[in-house]
Amino acid sequence: MCGIVGITGKNDNAVAVLINGLEKLEYRGYDSAGIFVTDSQGQANLVKVKGRIADLKDKLTPDIKGNTGIGHTRWATHGVPSENNAHPHYSENGRFFLVHNGVIGNFKELKDKYLADVKFVSETDTEVVVQLVEHFSNEGLTTKEAFKKTLSVIDASSSYAFLLMDKNEPGTLYAAKSKSPLLIAVGPDFNGVCSDAMAMLKETHDFIELTDGDVVVLTASSIDIEDKDGNHVDRKPFHVDQDASASEKGAYEHYMLKEIDEQPAVMRKIASAYLNEDGSINIDDALLKAMNQSDRLYIVAAGTSYHAGLVGHELFEKLAHIPTEVHVASEFGYNMPLLSEKPFFIFLSQSGETADSRQVLVQVNELNYPSLTITNVANSTLSREADYTLLLHAGPEIAVASTKAYTAQIAVEAVLAKRLGEIKGIKEAAQFDIKADLTTVANAMQTMVDEKHDIEALAKQNLNTTRNAFYIGRAIDYDTAIEAALKLKEVSYVQTEGFASGELKHGTIALIEEGTPVIAIITDPKTAAHTRSNVQEVIARGANVIIITSESLAQPGDQIVLPDVNPLLTPLVSIVPAQLLAYYTSKQRGYDVDKPRNLAKSVTVE
Repeated sequence: MCGIVGITGKNDNAVAVLINGLEKLEYRGYDSAGIFVTDSQGQANLVKVKGRIADLKDKLTPDIKGNTGIGHTRWATHGVPSENNAHPHYSENGRFFLVHNGVIGNFKELKDKYLADVKFVSETDTEVVVQLVEHFSNEGLTTKEAFKKTLSVIDASSSYAFLLMDKNEPGTLYAAKSKSPLLIAVGPDFNGVCSDAMAMLKETHDFIELTDGDVVVLTASSIDIEDKDGNHVDRKPFHVDQDASASEKGAYEHYMLKEIDEQPAVMRKIASAYLNEDGSINIDDALLKAMNQSDRLYIVAAGTSYHAGLVGHELFEKLAHIPTEVHVASEFGYNMPLLSEKPFFIFLSQSGETADSRQVLVQVNELNYPSLTITNVANSTLSREADYTLLLHAGPEIAVASTKAYTAQIAVEAVLAKRLGEIKGIKEAAQFDIKADLTTVANAMQTMVDEKHDIEALAKQNLNTTRNAFYIGRAIDYDTAIEAALKLKEVSYVQTEGFASGELKHGTIALIEEGTPVIAIITDPKTAAHTRSNVQEVIARGANVIIITSESLAQPGDQIVLPDVNPLLTPLVSIVPAQLLAYYTSKQRGYDVDKPRNLAKSVTVE
């Protein structure tokens, strides 16, 4: 949540670099934005707006330029979206400027203890931090010393990525992080800071990872990193082998539709990454050994990734015969259940920075339990701190509503479960032809995205004006129903719930009224007849029903018919029309599909 970018050493081009970086980070927050820049003579400009990066660009004038600057795009935590609450924040004497991702847990106590006489202009926790830097500098400390003293009084529960400028030191950036992602961008004649490498790929592909407790001083020609113990450390850059254009929309109106359409290609990329020519699976033997030595898997995730974990539960238990539990990260971290004797933890996260999951991983590491992160982002926090990592190979996902990362997580779980089952000699795993099945899935996905205009018409007919809707299904279709409901509610604001269809008569059917949309997912031959019976129950109460079903189970009148795939992989295909229904409902209602209200892509605060 929120995006940070900073640059020093770009002649007078800092503004262009900051704006381009903020545009790439806008998916992380988009209720307000701002930049602060200085030139070599110390001339400074601060520009902030309530609104999007486009509004910030409109406010810039040609005389606003410099070679050093910081920028921020915000997702509000403390204080409503407003120009005063937008970052960068500045100290009372106008000397220090600061941008911040995260939450300061003890900001009220710090304000009362140190800053009782300061006149604040915002409602944010961030302004307390920049005022503290001024407060400690007034005690005779250097900027770095004042910054470090400020960090020392922030409590351990807080999360932050800070980027600080001192107007008296043009050309220098100060940075620090704890629990919130931050990278150093390394260039030939400049250095930068960003919360996501995507922000700086136009300038460089070389980055340095920062770890919790790091304090950094940057100039155009130097990088000085101190770790949490005050030791100066030399960290080598890693290279991001990704084309900056991969995050562009191209001819698409919205990222969400582009990313839905990319899913067949993602299936093929996953097959290429993890499967050899003969169909054998290429996964680290040490990871497989650690998982096979466990007596229970614990999948920990949030939001859409949690729903991918529900499908993973089916895959691991049916293909590898390993008991598996799936937990919501924000609940698990503060209410850990009784664990088995030899647990193994799997963390699912598109960004690899999900704060709720990370606080669980910290506890898992303290208990010395083995762990795996399945993520889309190499070198992310969850990837670095877990024992093992499997990448999704999905490419940048920009739309807030996850689509291709969700299906990629399920596909990688399927590959992993298949290999574990093979090692254990499980019959179901031996019969599971993952290479052929992923090809079939990719083709089936392509069929569904090619039928998008039929699905657009269904959305217009059934969902365009409704206030609420329901998805229903049984077994693995229930898992899909929960994710499908989330997609519709988060981008179209239709109150949507996913229910086990057999539970309708135990309470939920009371909500069915004349014209209520009910979308039934039917891909499991064992439960198909039961779900169709439940469909008749809601039709009798006036519901408008859309049926999503596999070709082998289809009946006359079914609106969306899916090509048949392996029954364990049907969620990869059945979710595609649900994603398209959500997309078109949002678009038809005139909403911002890629940036739904109150949401941000990477949730880096608890």
